[in-house]
Amino acid sequence: MRKVKGKVVSAALATAMALSLSACGGTATETTEATEATEATEEAAAEETAAPKGELPTYSETPSIDFEDGNFAFAAVSTSIGGSDKSTLSVEDFNGSKALKVTNTEGGNMFLAINVSALLGDNVEKLAKVQYDIGTESADGNFYSSSGRLYTYTGQDNAEGKLDEWSVYIDTANPKTTAVEVSDFVAGGDNYIIISKETDVANDKGVGMQNMYIDNLTLLDADGNTLEADSSAEFGSPSGFAAGVDRSNLWSLTKVVNFEGFQTGAGEWAQDGFDMPQEILDALVPGAVVEIEYSSASGNMWLVMPDSAAGWMRVGVGDADGSGQGYAYTNASKNIAQVTYEQLAQYLGEDVSTWGARMQCESDSEWSVSSVKVGMAAPSYALKSPVTFEGFATSADGWAQNGFDMPQEIIDALVPGSVVEISYKSDTGNMWLVMPDCAKGWMRVGVGDVDGSGQGYAIADGAKAYVTYEDLVKYCGDNVADWGARMQCESDGPWEVYGVRVGQATEFVPTNKQIDLGAACNADGWAQAGVDLSEEALAALVPGSYINIQYTSETGEIWVVMPDATAGWMRVGVGDYDGSGQGYAACNGTTCQIPYEMIAEYCGEDVSTWGTRIQFEASTAWSVSSASIGLKDGVVVDTASAGDAE
Repeated sequence: MRKVKGKVVSAALATAMALSLSACGGTATETTEATEATEATEEAAAEETAAPKGELPTYSETPSIDFEDGNFAFAAVSTSIGGSDKSTLSVEDFNGSKALKVTNTEGGNMFLAINVSALLGDNVEKLAKVQYDIGTESADGNFYSSSGRLYTYTGQDNAEGKLDEWSVYIDTANPKTTAVEVSDFVAGGDNYIIISKETDVANDKGVGMQNMYIDNLTLLDADGNTLEADSSAEFGSPSGFAAGVDRSNLWSLTKVVNFEGFQTGAGEWAQDGFDMPQEILDALVPGAVVEIEYSSASGNMWLVMPDSAAGWMRVGVGDADGSGQGYAYTNASKNIAQVTYEQLAQYLGEDVSTWGARMQCESDSEWSVSSVKVGMAAPSYALKSPVTFEGFATSADGWAQNGFDMPQEIIDALVPGSVVEISYKSDTGNMWLVMPDCAKGWMRVGVGDVDGSGQGYAIADGAKAYVTYEDLVKYCGDNVADWGARMQCESDGPWEVYGVRVGQATEFVPTNKQIDLGAACNADGWAQAGVDLSEEALAALVPGSYINIQYTSETGEIWVVMPDATAGWMRVGVGDYDGSGQGYAACNGTTCQIPYEMIAEYCGEDVSTWGTRIQFEASTAWSVSSASIGLKDGVVVDTASAGDAE
């Protein structure tokens, strides 16, 4: 049976109106706010009177998912639609039972994705209504109103639909039941929904974004019957769910050309692929990267060029076949691989016309490839001490601009070495800035050749775009005072921007040889945990090597601690979090990179004096899922005492 939750709602409208002042965090003297709160409460009270909390008059009282078993692998946080939502998921006690808790960790909007195809199987095509209880929780324990909406991703191509909004206006209706009619879900696909929280009075009041709870998820057919769901299902990798794309240890790409139709697969040590169209051949120039989205049991992926003048040739195989050549660059999730033009040229020659017409993929286990593209390598950035452009959320059609006047803190942050980070989506994947009032005139920056101007491209991957201070200077002049007060965004297709930040830029360095440290661990703020370093790991700590960390923390930072160094117990990469004022590690909230040279600065160049333990730490609760020592082709490791560095 459905778990009935919530408090009794007073039928007296006067009582509800009185409650609205606390619901919206207002006082009797805040006239405008009180009026808005009263209107919202009247609407909410009428709605709650018509459909009292806990009652489902026309639907089954049995939920599809009640979270009492603790399962939630069918859910994931979307980081593309919402502009890098870094929320975490857990099942917790809430209002008398278990519920899925979405914990806000970075103060942004929240976007919870649920794979309904995984839950329902072929019965997903019967889905006609989604019903759920939604509740919120603020940091100060008070109640504040909030709202969001339900997005659907349906059909074979997971086309997006924006449906009805939900809202929680009064304390007596927290949690609240919301029901939304849906359609167009198909069997055989990976259709999903996203429940968002996009307005939050607590945040407007300076309290911070509230946590969100979901319970009694009820998936109904057209007759109002509950559809049975498999709570042990996993979210997987639905088509188009770019939010979940792991771009750690990869280059960003500009001037991207898609290898149309490159979807295939084969067994272990078997190759398959396609003849390269002219636009792909033209894109294979110095500085270019071939990017492959794939799956394989071993996690490995490389290219095969079967018709090259140099002969049948693997590129990026590393030592998997015993050849000992360079490895392809792969992300931490082992589902995106990159092979550079320079790697191809090393084995095939610099003349692309001798490479043959065909490009194939291969792995040492059964594999499949969903896409191949070629683009120019561009930096992947981490922002140090970023400043948020408050309120920068807007949208427009293709070739239309919108934006806001820059507050003083953003103007002050625009200094040499800084970068503007834009969280967005667009139909074309492109995004750039427009400075409409600069002294040099109305100016696009980062448009590339999309408008025929032939200027430099912004770094844009469909979710994040970056425009450097130096790019802005090139087109707007080196005096920020001449740039005008207004900053706008634009794309060549319909677009939406979720947030803008400015900070000092640090580049991540992709590495293609990894020594796994087996470092899954976690701790509270200012507490350390870590692992002992093997002889192989110690041997790999050489100039040009990097510590790569996959992690989460409540504030987005992490660093390493060398507890047994001869120089003494030592933090490295902490920046000024502990008041020491040393250098910051390169961190973006999910990936952190610390170079050998930074450790050597504080622990000395002799690795034998560093001790044999490495630990992790942050100023707030943190978790490390994996860590490795990364090397690039050409970085030499003494393998005589430690074995091969792979």
